[in-house]
Amino acid sequence: MIETLVWIALALGVIGVYLSWTAGRLDRLHTRMDAARAALDAQLVRRASVVLEVATSGVLDPASSLVLYEAAHAARQAEEDHREVAESELSQALRAVFADVDQVEAVKAAPGGEEAAEELAAAVRRVPMARRFHNDAVRAARALRRHRKVRWFRLAGHAPFPLAFEMDDEPPADLADRPA
Repeated sequence: MIETLVWIALALGVIGVYLSWTAGRLDRLHTRMDAARAALDAQLVRRASVVLEVATSGVLDPASSLVLYEAAHAARQAEEDHREVAESELSQALRAVFADVDQVEAVKAAPGGEEAAEELAAAVRRVPMARRFHNDAVRAARALRRHRKVRWFRLAGHAPFPLAFEMDDEPPADLADRPA
């Protein structure tokens, strides 16, 4: 009888340790996901800021400047529910304005334009990477949260279900191919 109770206690202890380890792993995944989201937000704000700087510099024609300015301003001011759409529209505006290599050359030819073009190129290249890191962290957290043991024992607590950040982040070809 005592031996059976000891084995049951030992089994419950092993299960408890396993569940605790799984909850810790899920917590680390949520922390990684939050850090990746903060990095993505920083890259999106940086891209919008650089685009605003280029749009207001006067090196582009007025129509291109206005398109970029409005798209970047909308991306920076967007509510969380509409942010993916606003960021996608900024990506589309960047591709439309910088579809012609002459626009990139016009930015480079202006005083301080070489640095602005490099900064813009770096900003548009970093957004897809940051989004990929965030979505990978979301994918890992979702995979673990789908397991029965996580759902049955409510190991995720009250944390919201992770959502990926889906947007059009294709950079303009003439900016994306520039060396850093």
